[in-house]
Amino acid sequence: MDVRDDATQAPTETTPRTVSRRLRLITVIATFGGLLFGYDTGVINGALPYMSGDLGLTPFTEGMVTSSLLLGAALGAVTGGRLSDARGRRRTILTLAVVFFVGALGCTLAPNTAVMVVARFVLGLAVGGASVTVPVYLAEISPAERRGALVTRNELMIVSGQLLAFTSNAVIARVGGESGGVWRYMLVLATIPAVVLWFGMLVMPESPRWLASKTRFGEALEVLKQVRSQQRAEAELAEVSALAVEEDRQRLGGWQDMKSTPWLRRLMFVGFGIAIVQQITGVNTIMYYGTQILTDAGFTADSALTANIANGVISVLATFVGIWLLGRVNRRPMLMTGQIGTTAALLLIGVLSLLLPSGDGRAFAVLAMTVTFLAFQQGAISPVTWLMLSEIFPMRMRGFGMGVAAVVLWLTNFAIGLVFPTLVSAIGVSNTFFLFVVAGVFSFTFVRLYVPETKGHTLETLEAELRTRFS
Repeated sequence: MDVRDDATQAPTETTPRTVSRRLRLITVIATFGGLLFGYDTGVINGALPYMSGDLGLTPFTEGMVTSSLLLGAALGAVTGGRLSDARGRRRTILTLAVVFFVGALGCTLAPNTAVMVVARFVLGLAVGGASVTVPVYLAEISPAERRGALVTRNELMIVSGQLLAFTSNAVIARVGGESGGVWRYMLVLATIPAVVLWFGMLVMPESPRWLASKTRFGEALEVLKQVRSQQRAEAELAEVSALAVEEDRQRLGGWQDMKSTPWLRRLMFVGFGIAIVQQITGVNTIMYYGTQILTDAGFTADSALTANIANGVISVLATFVGIWLLGRVNRRPMLMTGQIGTTAALLLIGVLSLLLPSGDGRAFAVLAMTVTFLAFQQGAISPVTWLMLSEIFPMRMRGFGMGVAAVVLWLTNFAIGLVFPTLVSAIGVSNTFFLFVVAGVFSFTFVRLYVPETKGHTLETLEAELRTRFS
């Protein structure tokens, strides 16, 4: 596939400053969905040890509390994708903000394990919906040359949400000490960004490409004028409109089309693979169980909470690096480099846990390797994954296509989150991480053989090239 710099197909006229400010504001507000995604998936890391005593959790029910959110996210991803294709990206994000608020409040007030599992499932619906709708919204509203940077701002907000969760967990634990219900304070904080997201999206525009897909071309042009120069908005609308008319003629838009159209089936296979690749590195074992991994390595409970902040810090810093790299290097080699780095770090975690005696030496060695792992994961694999999934599907079914791929991602996440505590209990930390090393080798092979390059094209030219490649 022809690979060019993102700026190659972009018009060269200077973008008015007010237009750039408007685009930045839209990005900041929409990515509060990513912040909630990150906080709600990361907060369980520190809350779980305190919750276990109050709710009487076993290793199995710990896995259920953690992974019920992921199961909800799988359903939320495909439902959110379909909803965003049918009713619009903006309206779907507004609905998700309400679900985020209700789910966080339900978790905070849960009196027992059963209610906690249900509330986490509801929260997962919002997380899954946001994981699909926010990147698609940003991809469709961004200029081609800035799409990589703006879409991956959502990944930056995800890891910032996780860092916020890790930091607030440590502060609340130190202030609250061993007092009962300290975990409830950790969970209730998630209601605040949900309120910000809802009020912010009330004044944000709809995706111009979604409007065009519904033949609302006048409204699409008005939105494009908010985030493009006049000349560029008109030129872009002409390209988008032509594709929208063609897709309407072909009736692209649902599961039946996916099954009956060979090139879409092959594209979905690639989307599934990208989604699985992101998860079977084992990243979320560190995001969800990092505190317990560090405790097992030799830290005390309070020290592990504090040390786990390092994981959050490196995730944020690495994502900044990833955003910078996406403007300069191709997606595919960046993804493969991340896989090599994460696989090597996991191998070393397993070896060090096996060979070093329990104590400070092993504790800090494992911490160093988890930080290294997250540098490659959050600096390369995660931003490329969400960006590619927001790019590769046709306009009329972009939400649905990404939603189905995200279902695979979240179900993989669910399976790993559910079995990880049991695996560690049965075969130990070292052997568990060795399993992830094997998975990493298979992932690298898949990307090398099947994943296309997506950098350097508008969404419309990329769709045409992928249609040709997979036909």
